[in-house]
Amino acid sequence: MTKMDGKGNMNSTKEFRCLVGKNAIVTGSTSGIGLGIATALAEAGANVIINGFGDVIEIDKLRMELAERFNVTIEYSDADLTRQDDISHLINLATANFGDIDILVNNAGIQHVSPLEEFPAEKWDAILAINLSSAFHLARQLFGGMKERGWGRIINVASAHGLVASPYKSAYVAAKHGMLGLTKTIGLEGAEFGVTCNAICPGYVLTPLVEKQIPDTAKARGISEQEVVRDVLLAAQATKEFVTTEQLGALATFLCSDAAAQITGAALPVDGGWTAH
Repeated sequence: MTKMDGKGNMNSTKEFRCLVGKNAIVTGSTSGIGLGIATALAEAGANVIINGFGDVIEIDKLRMELAERFNVTIEYSDADLTRQDDISHLINLATANFGDIDILVNNAGIQHVSPLEEFPAEKWDAILAINLSSAFHLARQLFGGMKERGWGRIINVASAHGLVASPYKSAYVAAKHGMLGLTKTIGLEGAEFGVTCNAICPGYVLTPLVEKQIPDTAKARGISEQEVVRDVLLAAQATKEFVTTEQLGALATFLCSDAAAQITGAALPVDGGWTAH
């Protein structure tokens, strides 16, 4: 993150620690967008529970690097967010290590690309469970405590696909549209209690999730992978550039700050102009 000095120059914000003493859970944060957000929150001074799958040794190395770099506590949970017992275990781990949880970032997500008539029912169920239902279950368990303490931040990582649709992504688009409805409802319920809830709606970010769907999209559309990037992924993004995880982390940190206290129930596109069309 950066900030402006008195002369209008951009300075590093390692000293800009607006979240010192705050505790966060960021789901789906061992790589990609979630890791970018977890890193930004840690830089701002928050202790963070990272969550996701991957090589345990590499994740532990990442955890220690973030903790040392930003002088915060970083813990890891491999909770499977399709399972309510695992979700409860994640929250118990977080509270046991940190105490009260002030910030929840619902980022975990999976994708499957297929024509509707061929879309596997089990893929629909899994995508809805991870991309939408897990956000509800986590928020439901943490919301009451945030209200009682008079401060909380819930950030739902939706997508430009929460605002517009694309072919062959029925479950993902449905889940992300549902995420925006959930965001608005939580935003209204928390409005008088110092608890905000907002959705970040990224365009295409070159994450492992996006990289994985390039060959699937190429197969579904009968085009090359290069054509997928140029004519599908970035076709609607007016900047013709991928969004970066650093940009999303900076926005998430701002939404957690006191400067964003009057932003709630909002869907904030970071999509290179995609949804401006």
